Amino acid sequence: MSVAYRYSNHNRHHHHHHLLILLVLLLQVIVPIKSDNNEAEILLRFSKSLQKNGATANWNTKVSPCDKKTDKPNWDNVICENGFVFGLQLENKGLSGTIDVDALKDLPNFRTISVMNNNFEGPIPNLSKLAGLKTAYFTNNKFSGQIDNSFFEGMHWLKKLHLGNNQISGKIPSVFGQLPKLTELRLENNKFEGQIPDFTQERLMDINFANNSLQGPIPHGLTSLKPSAFEGNNLCDGPFSKCTSEPKVALWTIILVVIAVAAAVAAIVVVIIILRRGKQTPETETRPIPTPSGAAAGGATNQTGAPSAADLNKMEQGSNQAIVAPDKSPEGTAVLNMNKRPEVQAVQQKLLFLKDDIEKFDLPDLLKASAEILGSGVFGSTYKAALSRGRVMVVKRFRQMNNVGKEDFHEHMRRIGRLSHKNLLPVVAFYYRKEEKLLVSEYVNNVSLAVHLHGNKSRGQPSLDWPTRLKIVKGVAKGLLYLYNELPSLTAPHGHLKSSNVLLNESYEPLLTDYALLPVVNLEHAQEHMIAYKSPEFKHNGRITRKNDVWTLGILILEMLTGKFPSNFLQQGKGSDTDLATWVRSVVNEDMTEVDVFEKEMRGTTNSEGEMMKLLKIALGCCDLDMEKRFDMKEAMERIEEVKERDGDDDFYSTRGLSDDYTQVSMNI
Repeated sequence: MSVAYRYSNHNRHHHHHHLLILLVLLLQVIVPIKSDNNEAEILLRFSKSLQKNGATANWNTKVSPCDKKTDKPNWDNVICENGFVFGLQLENKGLSGTIDVDALKDLPNFRTISVMNNNFEGPIPNLSKLAGLKTAYFTNNKFSGQIDNSFFEGMHWLKKLHLGNNQISGKIPSVFGQLPKLTELRLENNKFEGQIPDFTQERLMDINFANNSLQGPIPHGLTSLKPSAFEGNNLCDGPFSKCTSEPKVALWTIILVVIAVAAAVAAIVVVIIILRRGKQTPETETRPIPTPSGAAAGGATNQTGAPSAADLNKMEQGSNQAIVAPDKSPEGTAVLNMNKRPEVQAVQQKLLFLKDDIEKFDLPDLLKASAEILGSGVFGSTYKAALSRGRVMVVKRFRQMNNVGKEDFHEHMRRIGRLSHKNLLPVVAFYYRKEEKLLVSEYVNNVSLAVHLHGNKSRGQPSLDWPTRLKIVKGVAKGLLYLYNELPSLTAPHGHLKSSNVLLNESYEPLLTDYALLPVVNLEHAQEHMIAYKSPEFKHNGRITRKNDVWTLGILILEMLTGKFPSNFLQQGKGSDTDLATWVRSVVNEDMTEVDVFEKEMRGTTNSEGEMMKLLKIALGCCDLDMEKRFDMKEAMERIEEVKERDGDDDFYSTRGLSDDYTQVSMNI
């Protein structure tokens, strides 16, 4: 009886074990399906808290928010990552109501939210409920009230927090200085008061307290920031005058301290001189510096005919000497020799592709390809790499991006990879290394706008006519407006717009390059070289704004209309007071009825002076020094679209109405 009982009990446990396994298998099948439904239900619950929610009009449970196969969103204003909801992008929608974080907290992969440029009011939501949040953009709303420390406690992953241009009051939460991964904090144009708390984060690169009611000393950890980050407050220390609250020290005490310090410094200098003289022997003074094997002195090409690393460095520092190998290879071209460097061989040579519809190739294929050096810009060298089977790519080598971490760089590259517009040259792949980065794009079989505007003159070739220039302006404006809509969290979505960064394809359709790089370029290098930092607002106020790219668009249009190169772009650091817009204003009369600034090669088109004048006025409106009067990107685009090829043309004959294969250009190139 006892044996039978034990056997029966054993069977019962065995049966339960099978049921448990079956239940687990069923859950593995059911849970993913339910996850999609859960995400849809959560977002629909969130949308009920919004007023004027046309931004969520196509949200419904008939289709999941994210396409699992393509990783693209099925719902408007949803950001997807690996087939799941990664974030919400709800900018410029006229939204109000509340932000239901209690709903969003149930999304396990939710990492970013942007509600910039809306009409939300009341207190900032309790973001601590979204523990995995990495970026939050709440700029340009009507948020008010104080922020409690508990609203951000435990947010160990938060990197970027933008709360500028609201009506938030009270003290700055001290918890902001304790968020370990924080790199950006924008609090400008609010009503914060009291003292700035201590900030200990080493990676905090972009921070702004301007135009609040703050007072007292600037914390020691922030004293290296520029004055523009603190202007419009009553602060002291750091870049401002020293705080006067400290007790005064007697003059005789100061004199004694100075004498003591001077004596100590003198003693140290004497000791150092004695020690150095004792260590310098004839042998060490005459010993030659060893030269790396395979490279001649001065950075000559190595024995394979490839340019050495020293040659590449020299070129990237601005040398005008072409660094191309002699005719030792069949084509007489250089070989991109990064694979000769031992530190590159030590890492996994892997390109990461951003586009699925491109034929893949490996990094060694790229590095071994015959390469023609196209030029050297402010970022580094650009190569034309000829792969096997006739494939031609362009490789840009960046060295001024070593302040950005691998995770942040990959995340930003994925954002760039999602961009798709006919007036953007897509980045198809990239390679990350701490010391340098590679960005890969398709080769465009034409030259830049800068060459057409300025280079062809020296070669005696005809310049661009008016219809072609108007077509290019409209294409550039469309590309910029797309960047503004797709990258609302970037202050300057392009950041480096100039004629040499506008490529023209065979039908003279413009393709913007080097866009959206501000977040990953070293700040010091960006402020020295990138066009965003040549703007009047940065020169006078030390900051760039959302209308920065509008200013660069205006300068580009003036360059195209006048044929004059904006020479202040060549200066390092802040631009000069005399930019192209200032010059144009100085040579036209007040009512702009007598204008003699248009490039003579462009005047051949009859009955177009009125439309040229209209575009000139738009360009000056884009360059207005008064930020309130300067056009925003949408208004600039709308005005440019209204410009026609000839005076009195209706919309049918405008370049706006022409098809993409429009080729009516009078050029012989």
